[in-house]
Amino acid sequence: MFRVAICDDEKQQREQIKQMLLALSFKSNIEFDIELFPSGEALVNHYEQGQTPFHILILDVEMGGINGIAAARKIRELQHLDEQIIFLTSYPDYMVESLDVFIFQYLIKPVEPSVLEEKVLKLCHYIQAQEKKFLIVQSGYEEVVLKHEEIIAIESAKSLTMKNKLKVITVSKVVESKGLITKYAEALKDSHFLQIHRSIIINLNHVVKFAGNFVQMSNGLELPIGRSKVKEVKDFYTKYKVMKDITHDSI
Repeated sequence: MFRVAICDDEKQQREQIKQMLLALSFKSNIEFDIELFPSGEALVNHYEQGQTPFHILILDVEMGGINGIAAARKIRELQHLDEQIIFLTSYPDYMVESLDVFIFQYLIKPVEPSVLEEKVLKLCHYIQAQEKKFLIVQSGYEEVVLKHEEIIAIESAKSLTMKNKLKVITVSKVVESKGLITKYAEALKDSHFLQIHRSIIINLNHVVKFAGNFVQMSNGLELPIGRSKVKEVKDFYTKYKVMKDITHDSI
């Protein structure tokens, strides 16, 4: 499901865009959770109160009070950087002014349903691709969303009070959770992670060097490699580096 905010100070415009999305949902079998906002202030307030963010923001540029560009800028200032933004306007001259709100699309009014559908479908596919780069970890009573690139390693941890305790070590913190290391290894195997020990998974992008039966990570942490896995791990890492260098050189 994709959460979409439609922000326009004209009720008719809000409803028209909503109906276009509902028609797209019916045709594409993509589910949308749509909320309507009558002003830029109302949308910004939604974010300032810490309510659930959206995947896609569809903003009218010309509104009384805070216009669409100003609202988007305030939302970015609140460190909501992943929202995909579609601006609606009758005046394309605003495009340069909106460059500092990062990822956005520009549609000129009146919006053709086919054009809106094309843009929204592309954004949905982009969001789906990006979500594969995150790991959601249950820590206590909250879910912590971690970028794959920030994770250095995942370790099983001994605990007298928690069964199957795990430590997710990132570049900035350690998140405690619980689960089976094998399940994480399976879930992450296609995302440059490798299980090097029965109780350890590493992010290959954070490997600095191998020293005997240990691997040193980017934060200085030295982790043991299972005795039966040493050759397998080093061979896998060598192949990974070769493929990464080939991919990089071809860009």
